[in-house]
Amino acid sequence: MKQKLKQIIEQALHSAYENGALSSESFPEIVIEIPKTVSHGDYASNVAMVSASIQKMAPRKIAEAIASHITDADNVIERVEIAGPGFINFYIRSNTWAGFLKEVHTQGGRYGAINIGQGRKIQIEFVSSNPTGPLHVGHGRGAAVGDSVANILAFCGYDVQKEYYINDSGRQIQTLGRSVFLRCRELMGESVFFPEDCYQGDYIRDIARQVIDQQGASLMDQSDEKAIMVCARFAAALILDDMKRDLESFGVTFDCWFSEQSLYDAGNVVDVIETYRNRNDIIYEKDGALWFNTSAYGDEKDRVVVRQNGQTTYFASDIAYHYHKFERGFEQVIDVWGADHHGYIPRVAAAIEAGGYNKDRFHVILVQLVSLLRGGVPVAMSTRAGEFVTLKDVLQEVGKDAARFIFLTRSSDNTLDFDLEVAAQKTNDNPVYYVQYVHARICSIVRKYTGTMATNIADDIDTSSLLNTPDDISLIKLLMKYPEIIRLSAELMEPHRITFFLMELASAFHGYYNRQRVLTDDDCLTRARLYLMTAVRQVIANGLSLLGVTAPESM
Repeated sequence: MKQKLKQIIEQALHSAYENGALSSESFPEIVIEIPKTVSHGDYASNVAMVSASIQKMAPRKIAEAIASHITDADNVIERVEIAGPGFINFYIRSNTWAGFLKEVHTQGGRYGAINIGQGRKIQIEFVSSNPTGPLHVGHGRGAAVGDSVANILAFCGYDVQKEYYINDSGRQIQTLGRSVFLRCRELMGESVFFPEDCYQGDYIRDIARQVIDQQGASLMDQSDEKAIMVCARFAAALILDDMKRDLESFGVTFDCWFSEQSLYDAGNVVDVIETYRNRNDIIYEKDGALWFNTSAYGDEKDRVVVRQNGQTTYFASDIAYHYHKFERGFEQVIDVWGADHHGYIPRVAAAIEAGGYNKDRFHVILVQLVSLLRGGVPVAMSTRAGEFVTLKDVLQEVGKDAARFIFLTRSSDNTLDFDLEVAAQKTNDNPVYYVQYVHARICSIVRKYTGTMATNIADDIDTSSLLNTPDDISLIKLLMKYPEIIRLSAELMEPHRITFFLMELASAFHGYYNRQRVLTDDDCLTRARLYLMTAVRQVIANGLSLLGVTAPESM
């Protein structure tokens, strides 16, 4: 409807100019909004006010000129009113709305899709937790955000690749190996001092037992350095396999698992540093270390890439990794990071720009912390002590659907309270149950009428004359908002907009169902209302699919 009204206004502007009612043939972009007050019409435009400087006329005079030149070939407009300083309010005929339901039914699972990506190659990297311990609830939120953004972008025409960056090199892997090795010695009867900077969780002991089962006493015959590396590689591989299983249980799979160590093995880190070093304005030597001149590209200060001892920093491999992303041909790369990495964005953006790529092709989605509650009471967690609730624990307690949906009930840049008791409830207090119930309820209504899940129940009736009550129109107008919600979710990379919409739609359905009988004594009216209900069901299913949540047919 918005697009139709834009075309009507554009045609009126041109006609008004040709007839001398307007002084210029230049027109601004036309914006159509839904008024907050119902009495102000179904749609409104401020085109007359934003045209005043161009037309050199009072906005109200421009609005009058537009209104007097409107032609409505499809007869969708009941009346046009000019309000205030020049708003143009449009009132749509009540028998028009039902016609838009055909679009929902015809497009089915593709309803809401808009090809803004046009096949452009885009990469989204998310989770990327170090393989040093189980995934926790914070990783779960990042996984839900990243996977849903990928779904939405693919739905909107992008060629999307999902990637997990495995941090399997450097100090944290050494610490993992040392932690496991010390627990191995402890399990084999030695009295061992276990430092605080080692990984403390019980899972380290479990891994140590498996190392002993595989290696036996031969582990102690090796040098500590070699034994630690054996433990590190064994533990990292084991933990990574567990991560993959947990993520698959969460409905998340990746197109590529990219190893940080592979960058070193292939010489990419050294090559990139040398490439930049050959350009004296980017990498320079100071105090025996190599520095990246990131301050010249917007960072607050320069950053070390090679320390005095010759070891590279994490930043060095990040430079090589992001350089490698663009070398693979991605037109845009998106990283999903924890909010504590906010300060890291300028230096990576600087490295990308210094590499000859537009830093606008790099986008970071920050994900804030999750506060875990049980019945409103905070659940104590300490990653240092190894006491934390894992993603696997959450999935076992509340299930994939509740976890994913609740993770997406707030913008990712806001903290989130996740109450395990609420998520496990089968009541309207649980937001995913509230939405899924609508889909299941409509399936039940359709089965009761037809005995099947048929959707062609209104093929031979005039829905426009039957679906024209305020309740009908309100629900149809809400369904018509869905494509715009999808577009905004894709452009802003904000999947919570879909979650909000689905909860709004569920609330509208419950209100409709309480006020209007769907299965009536009038068969034509019943079939018309089922036509509306099945459109609601389709939109619910489409939205849940993009969030990675199932749409059950019974509950």
